[in-house]
Amino acid sequence: MRLDFIPLDKLTVSKTNMRYGKRPPDVADILPTIRKRGVIVPLVVRPNCVPPKEPDGGYEIVAGARRFTAAGIAAAERRAEGAEGEAQDDMLPCAILDSGDDADAIELSLIENVARLDPDEVTQWATFTRLVKEGRSPDDIAATFGLPDLAVRRILALGNLLPRIRTLYADDRIDRATIRHLTMASKRQQRDWLALLDDPEQRAPTGAQLKAWLLGGQTIPASLALFDVEASGLVTVADLFGADRCFADAAAFWNAQDAAISARREAYLAEGWGEVAIVPKSEHFASWDYEKRPKRKGGRVYIDVRATGEVAFHEGYVTRREAARVPKADATPAEKPKRPELTTAQQTYLDLHRFAAVRAALTGHPGVALRLMVAHLVAGSSLWNVRRQALACRDEATQESVETCRGETLFDERRRAVLALLGMDPERETVTRSSADDRRLVGIFLRLLDLPDAALGDVIAVAMGETLAAGDAAVEAVGLTLGLDMADWWQPDAAFFDLLRDKEVLGAMVAEVAGERIAAANAKEKGKTLIRIVTDHLDGIDGRTKVEHWVPRWMAFPPAAYTARGGVGTVRASFRVGAAKADMEASLEPDRDPDPTAPGAQALAPDPDRRGDAAAVNDTDAVPEPLAA
Repeated sequence: MRLDFIPLDKLTVSKTNMRYGKRPPDVADILPTIRKRGVIVPLVVRPNCVPPKEPDGGYEIVAGARRFTAAGIAAAERRAEGAEGEAQDDMLPCAILDSGDDADAIELSLIENVARLDPDEVTQWATFTRLVKEGRSPDDIAATFGLPDLAVRRILALGNLLPRIRTLYADDRIDRATIRHLTMASKRQQRDWLALLDDPEQRAPTGAQLKAWLLGGQTIPASLALFDVEASGLVTVADLFGADRCFADAAAFWNAQDAAISARREAYLAEGWGEVAIVPKSEHFASWDYEKRPKRKGGRVYIDVRATGEVAFHEGYVTRREAARVPKADATPAEKPKRPELTTAQQTYLDLHRFAAVRAALTGHPGVALRLMVAHLVAGSSLWNVRRQALACRDEATQESVETCRGETLFDERRRAVLALLGMDPERETVTRSSADDRRLVGIFLRLLDLPDAALGDVIAVAMGETLAAGDAAVEAVGLTLGLDMADWWQPDAAFFDLLRDKEVLGAMVAEVAGERIAAANAKEKGKTLIRIVTDHLDGIDGRTKVEHWVPRWMAFPPAAYTARGGVGTVRASFRVGAAKADMEASLEPDRDPDPTAPGAQALAPDPDRRGDAAAVNDTDAVPEPLAA
């Protein structure tokens, strides 16, 4: 390497320079200095021919494109002002490399630019990729630039992005937060996102909204897990630059998290805590409503579960109302505790024998056992952990739609009646509320013993309704068994139509309410137009024939899909009901195929002749096809 001054017109930006081929770089920060002092730090150049045709031929800039650009601007300004005789100002100091290795030139370009103006990740990826092609390993690149090995490998992993996404970022059409979140996406998700970007009627999510879109609406960091994430086998995802990972399946996370919470609860009980209460996600542990009490004075543990996935453990608390009932200790020293009549071993002996006798006798009194089971369902116990289905959701319109629907209104009336029947406050939000308070459990059991079977049935129905999981196959099984007609319970509303986005589905809905001819005539119309056609027919306005008792295929019992693409959870759940029905019949009569004409066979199995069930089979997620038709 040698130093020399080279005229501006003999210099060009090398193809190995990381800024080659891009728009002119921003030189606002260095231009004032170069106007006044000129270029002080030499540019790194090499002959632009290998070997050069002549000693004084042109040179290409390996590092220093910004200084070269700023010097060119300053020279043009001087010429415009008529400043002649200062040719030396057009001579730039240069360090001239020997002809040879492209990899050396690429490294020098990136080193120089990393030290001056941080390149974006996509530009680093392009440069690192060229170095790999020149024979450099990721470890070599990391050592050269003083970067952690993981950082280099993350940059190289940007190659997993579709080329068009990298181009959009290079053209400043998407921001840095969006490109980072897209590194979490599979190739299919990337293509789906690009389709939303290209659709004039859709809005592709960006930034934090994109992260929620990729993870199905809820982002739960892996750091909040109470269980061993690696041992659990749950899938976690992270953008290439994020410090934390998130769970890909929120439902699977909560299954594992709830199991870990139950295990922690049992551990607290084993440590001698008299009560360990789990505060559900729908409630909040308000510390100002509690006072500290040690374990020996009746303090309990509250496990506060948040909807975000976070779990807080509050040890040694009682409610302020309980604290007010407990008289403060006298100033005089407490008496020495008396020796108990029974040792711990004797008490265990008694407890187990009495337990064995009671549960054996209980088998002969199913009515009493049923009432005790309902008391456990309502109050919970140290061995029962009952969770309720919350109606909360992120979308406010959906929340309002569900809260005001006929089904929720009727259920709320029945719940109030049951609360009054059990002597509870009718304004309580729920009948069921798990705790380890055996006094409350026994009180409910004794009250249930005085209820007739009809009233007991009302309690069971409401308690079961509160603890039935939305979206589970059990919901489908009950709906099919009871022969529910959703048109009696649900009417299409604005919240439903606001959530419709798929034009293929909208076209099928138009065909249902208006006929195939109108659907074909409007196939190329916008989604809003198709929704208006459907709503006009449902309302019977603008000359449209009024359609009564219409529900979308997804809403019916049994449900069906509109397309063959799959992705309908209710169809999957209904298919599992049919599979379970077939398994049950096969176990009862293993030598005979189930009779498709038997009572209830059609109610609990998908109908292959029903339009849309091709998609239902596509939606089974490897669930075996039921034997019953």
